[in-house]
Amino acid sequence: MKITAIREATKPIKSDIRNAYIDFSKMTLSLVAVVTDVIRDGKPVIGYGFNSNGRYGQGSLIRERFAPRILEASPESLGDDSGNNLDPHKIWTTMMTNEKPGGHGERSVAVGTIDMAVWDAVAKIEDKPLYQLLAERYGDGRPKRKVFVYAAGGYYWPGQGIEGLEREMRSYLDRGYSVVKMKIGGASLSEDCKRIEAVLRLLGPGQKLAVDANGRFDLKTAVEYAKALSNYGLFWYEEAGDPLDYALQAELAQHYAGPMATGENLFSMQDARNLIRYGGMRPDRDWLQFDCALSYGLVEYLRTLEMLKEHGWSTSRCIPHGGHQMSLAIAAGLGLGGNESYPDLFQPYGGFPDGVKVENSYVTLPELPGIGFEGKADLYREMSALAS
Repeated sequence: MKITAIREATKPIKSDIRNAYIDFSKMTLSLVAVVTDVIRDGKPVIGYGFNSNGRYGQGSLIRERFAPRILEASPESLGDDSGNNLDPHKIWTTMMTNEKPGGHGERSVAVGTIDMAVWDAVAKIEDKPLYQLLAERYGDGRPKRKVFVYAAGGYYWPGQGIEGLEREMRSYLDRGYSVVKMKIGGASLSEDCKRIEAVLRLLGPGQKLAVDANGRFDLKTAVEYAKALSNYGLFWYEEAGDPLDYALQAELAQHYAGPMATGENLFSMQDARNLIRYGGMRPDRDWLQFDCALSYGLVEYLRTLEMLKEHGWSTSRCIPHGGHQMSLAIAAGLGLGGNESYPDLFQPYGGFPDGVKVENSYVTLPELPGIGFEGKADLYREMSALAS
């Protein structure tokens, strides 16, 4: 049993939207297929992966460093002890051969993309949903197929205005979401407050709004927003300052009693650990948004979860960024608090398998082998074209 090919293509997910920091007019991602010589139903088992939005495609790193290391390794060195499947941990170690510690920027995205495809292949070889495989290997064997999801949107669109924002948010509520998220920091504080209040007026009992500054603020501005946001009873106040400014995050906690969220731009267990050590995050109310597709994959994410346990955090405080099915499977298999969702953006890579409905901000995962990409027709067309 061996990996026979690793294929990569850079795909556009461009859009006219912007957040407080960047626009998405030239955004790309890497799509990867890991082809094995294991045959199921007369065809080779192929695992698929891609990186989350917000970071660009990593084709050169995948083609020049990480894929060649896997393909040059002996098949025996990449297999599990049974000899009947791949070992994602051994493959991860092979990819990271000759890589110095630190520098968790672009390479973490490249490795995370391949890692996703490897786990997809591993679960397919076992003919199990990835969430079931994870529950058996790392949990109590009983996945929680019903997963909390929230609708992320509320970007700054050209000419959208408050009426456009209201239409967008109303559409998410109509589709079954009870928690929605919008961007802040791309306008003045007074204008953002008007936008927030417009969305709050749409919400009914049990429905909540989260806001996301995408790391835009210095400490003074973050605190000014905190004082204003304290009046709204938000689901969370997300990523106020630079993701590596742990002192800012810790100080902000002294000014904002409500839940805060951050972590989507921390790309290693070590950076996540520094957030927990020095960022003033509160395990009784705050949320952690580490995204395995951007941070060296599930192999590293497992290390992050173990670190959190050692520091007294529950996995239920993790709601990953990215809105992809890999994190959805991890949430079900490892008992995370939920997952981000993009109902309309970054398609066909975001969203759920066809037919999956949102009910009161929860979805129930279907029983599909692997991550379940084959259940989403528009996405699988892109993937199967790459594999062929």
